[in-house]
Amino acid sequence: MKWGVTFPQFDIGSDPQAITDFAQAAEELGFDHLTIYDHLLGADPKAEVPGWLYFYDYRDPFHEPFVIFAFLAAVTRRIEFFTGILLLSARPAVLVAKQAAEIDRLSGGRLRLGIGIGHNQAEHEALGQDFRTRGRRSEEQIEVMRALWTRELVDFDGDFHRIRGGGINPLPIQQPIPIWIGGHAEAALRRTARIADGWTTYLTAEEEPDRVIAKIHRYAAEAGRDPAEIGIEARVCLDPTPIALGRKVLPVRSPEAAAEEALRWQELGATHVTFNSNDVGMKSADLHVDAIRRFRVALGD
Repeated sequence: MKWGVTFPQFDIGSDPQAITDFAQAAEELGFDHLTIYDHLLGADPKAEVPGWLYFYDYRDPFHEPFVIFAFLAAVTRRIEFFTGILLLSARPAVLVAKQAAEIDRLSGGRLRLGIGIGHNQAEHEALGQDFRTRGRRSEEQIEVMRALWTRELVDFDGDFHRIRGGGINPLPIQQPIPIWIGGHAEAALRRTARIADGWTTYLTAEEEPDRVIAKIHRYAAEAGRDPAEIGIEARVCLDPTPIALGRKVLPVRSPEAAAEEALRWQELGATHVTFNSNDVGMKSADLHVDAIRRFRVALGD
């Protein structure tokens, strides 16, 4: 089992020292990975622009994952970096492959790339990407990135990408960098089962996630893969409401209660669990460090 924490970017802002303090504390407490969320644009909800879903808006800070991981690679030594999740379908695949390879190289092989196709049409449009083809395009993007990470020269002619004798340099240490998929739509589950190294979920342990995990395993077997090869990552939160799934609002709880759920996920077969203390009103790095320390102590040995 691997234990991680989410970077509380909504709360501790952009102070480099606060960012450093939190990441170093997570590493010193023995956490295995640090997760960061991703969005490139936030909208004005008052404008009511078609295509925006307002789980967040322009007032919510999102650090660019590769930039902040480059910064954190210089001030940490062991902890893994995970994008949970990167909006891959809104970005060019070759650029993501290059950025990810650079982070993996500079961090000593500490990147795990969580990717997804997002839910905001307007965000894709602003970035010049076709929202309607994002699922199929993301599968080809994964193929392109893995080729670029493992070969000096790549020739590729697909539905969305064409590379004629091109390669990135330096190559990543991990060849290829692990790719995990986030999402709960049927297409995302099948995509995970066929081509991903793991699946990351917002489901809580009380929502019978074993049914979804069993479905992924069945799809993997149908695709000729060993289900045991596919990692499962869960997220437990101080605010346990799975916002992305639109369920009812639940009260904020203690780090110890979150640890109880994390241990239930361990029993369900999760390979990774990430603790999220973000967005519950704690506006300093010290408060978040105290929360992740209490969570780690509650896990025991």
